[in-house]
Amino acid sequence: LRTLTVIDWTLSRVNQRKRDRDSPQIDLAALPIDDLSTYEFIRSGRTTAIFQLESRGMRELIERMKPENFDDLIALVALFRPGPLQSGMVDDYIDRKHGRKKVNYPHELVEQILLPTYGVILYQEQVMQIAQVLAGYTLGAADLLRRAMGKKKPEEMERQRSIFVEGAEQRGVKTRTANSIFDLMEKFAGYGFNKSHSAAYAMLSYQTAWLKAHYPAPFMAAVLSADMHNTDKVVTLIEECRSMRLRIKVPDVNVSEFKFTVDDAGDVVYGLGAIKGVGEGPVETIVETRKAGGPFNDLFDFCARVDLKRINKRVMEALIRSGALDRLGPFFAEELQAYQKQVDRNRAALMAAMEEAIASAEQTARSADSGHDDLFGDLLGPSAERDVYEPYRKVREWTFKERLRGEKETLGLYLTGHPIDEYEREIRRFARQRILDLKP
Repeated sequence: LRTLTVIDWTLSRVNQRKRDRDSPQIDLAALPIDDLSTYEFIRSGRTTAIFQLESRGMRELIERMKPENFDDLIALVALFRPGPLQSGMVDDYIDRKHGRKKVNYPHELVEQILLPTYGVILYQEQVMQIAQVLAGYTLGAADLLRRAMGKKKPEEMERQRSIFVEGAEQRGVKTRTANSIFDLMEKFAGYGFNKSHSAAYAMLSYQTAWLKAHYPAPFMAAVLSADMHNTDKVVTLIEECRSMRLRIKVPDVNVSEFKFTVDDAGDVVYGLGAIKGVGEGPVETIVETRKAGGPFNDLFDFCARVDLKRINKRVMEALIRSGALDRLGPFFAEELQAYQKQVDRNRAALMAAMEEAIASAEQTARSADSGHDDLFGDLLGPSAERDVYEPYRKVREWTFKERLRGEKETLGLYLTGHPIDEYEREIRRFARQRILDLKP
């Protein structure tokens, strides 16, 4: 269900952008399942956030199997289970697929049934088909055989063996061959997976891989939104975004929604709902206020317009430490390098001005509630043509570590830098390559 939600959120975002541009929209029901770039993407091992394919063990299996089409994906999902992995079935399947081992079929009548799986009985449906074709079972009787093999009851198995061998003999199959095939079926029935189940999973694997390959930013924004309350997961996904060369922008009360979004530049914008200590109520009032009255001008304007009963001092501190109020500060710069140089001064000034901004907003609210006009409101208020940050421009700027500590506390990760950055010059003297760039 989580995966279906991620797919829905991704499609909603992509198709909304396509509607705005009068472009054809994506219909997953009509999505061709033979897109070569998607299978190439899967084979690359970049399967973080891809349904069923993101674990380390699965990546190793992908590397060995090298899926090339949808049938391979179905088999991949069915093979990645303890039974097949421990029985040697996986090795046998892969060796046959890549021509390292000869493909053998137990009888010519079952060749077409086992052709897609290189002679390996991989699916429960294959057990049923073999019983039908080779021994004349009805579909219902074949299902009873499948269940009996799964439960491994000796008395029932002996009864089924007699029925199977007798039916096979009537079709010209030798008794010894029939018994051998029954033994083979019995062995693999314990490992066999329901193909219809595996196919449904494979379809979700393919769809999520296709979306990640073709629409990486909207897909990762949706995945991050689905896991935004799991900090450990968010950290992993942010690292994946960085490895994909996707830019992650700090949360911003003038741009961000509750969930992670994608801006016009194709960058992933941090969701306000992922900031620790903020919560859904405060985010709701921020977004509603912004939509009703336009972007916030500065910290004083922000405090004057939002509902301070829902946004208290603790929430304000979390917003400042996470960077969500950077755009409202006195030193904000759009250009990235300038922003990096000013961010510590900016957040320090915002934190210093916070108490006055809240007090000013509360005073204005009290005056409005009592019906009295504030004699000095127009002169001293945030709407007047004055520098509201003038008393705070020279406060001690935060240190690099203070800024990163604030991000770690509110976001669960370092977003605008890393503690090791200040030692990078020294590290480069004895380590010429990053671990990420090392080749096996």
